[in-house]
Amino acid sequence: MRSQLAPSSSGDTITPYQKKTLFASTIGYALDGMDMMLLGVCFSLIAVSFNLTNSDLGTLTSVTLLGAVLGGILFGVLADKYGRVRVFSWTIIIFSLFTGLCAISPNYESFLLFRFLSGLGLGGEFGIGMTLVSESWPKDRRSRATSIVALGFQVGIILAALTVNFIGVNYGWRWVFAVGVLPALFVAWTRKGLAEPEIWQNLKAEQKNKISLGKLFKNPRVAATTIGLIIACAVQNFGFYGLMVWMPNMIANELNLPFKNTLFWTISTTIGMSLGIVVFGWLCDKIGRRPSYIIFLLISAVSIWFYFQQTDMLILIIFGSAIGFFVNGMMGGYGALLAEHYPTDARSSAENIIFNVGRGIAGISQVLIAYLADTYSISYALALLSAAYLFSALAFIFLIPETKGKALD
Repeated sequence: MRSQLAPSSSGDTITPYQKKTLFASTIGYALDGMDMMLLGVCFSLIAVSFNLTNSDLGTLTSVTLLGAVLGGILFGVLADKYGRVRVFSWTIIIFSLFTGLCAISPNYESFLLFRFLSGLGLGGEFGIGMTLVSESWPKDRRSRATSIVALGFQVGIILAALTVNFIGVNYGWRWVFAVGVLPALFVAWTRKGLAEPEIWQNLKAEQKNKISLGKLFKNPRVAATTIGLIIACAVQNFGFYGLMVWMPNMIANELNLPFKNTLFWTISTTIGMSLGIVVFGWLCDKIGRRPSYIIFLLISAVSIWFYFQQTDMLILIIFGSAIGFFVNGMMGGYGALLAEHYPTDARSSAENIIFNVGRGIAGISQVLIAYLADTYSISYALALLSAAYLFSALAFIFLIPETKGKALD
């Protein structure tokens, strides 16, 4: 018997089930954002504790994102086989546990290991939550729904900044990571009364949990689309982590400004990101996925080059909102964009594999940013991000087809 809690995604009325999938996925992604950004905002504090260089800090980010890639592949496949809701809860438990263990790391090497293991859970969470919402919501509101999920990450950034500034500064970075254990309490609520989407239940009743990873490359057209989406996700993550992880370090160290200014910059930029996500989700449902991405990517390429030539803190804070609006506003469309290109039996795998392979490529690039920061300056390294956005725009022009209004199969 089909669950009455999991209706199909058709129809104009938003059901309690759809609202609950949206809330659960949004909160889950907020915890993901908080966990990831605790590292970036704590960079300067951790560096002092373990006597780290910029290259060491870049390695921390890269290792976390490498774990996310592997976790994304593993848990994406498991979610297609065993269910979105069940595996979603596993990912939260894993990243909560190992984030908490970071608090008792005796040295850099153990901290590095715990970050890798927490990354496994982080990688699985994104695609599963986005898949759950995409399969539950109407096609004409799908992008706006996934944009709300993306907003959760921005909430997590603010929580991370507040936690570091009010707990980390006064009690040390270890207490900041100890707070990371709390998300595990969310798992009990996530599982309570939340059924799998009807489209997944129907498919699994017919296919007996068959896994279909080959559908990401089943023909040249689909393979080109998959490659294009990996490029887009790599650039999205490269730009986001380059900005949010390294900018606070640039403010505190390269510009020799008070550490408290990183909180003001983070809040300003995150507000811009949040507004951009809402607008971008609406724009995708109105004019289509491809034109929305191309517009935002081109504006990002131009604006980010000029932004990192600035050294005045007031300018950095004010225009941080504008940069955030375009650079991370595009996160509002990825959940729907990835879901619409692949069938149900491979959807969670596709969401997680594509996004997290992109995140892994971005993680490797953090070592490049660290090298350029050591050789030249952080501002010089970040200004080069503009070329990456032009590359992503080309992927949307030549490789990624339009899917606005497409029904999921």
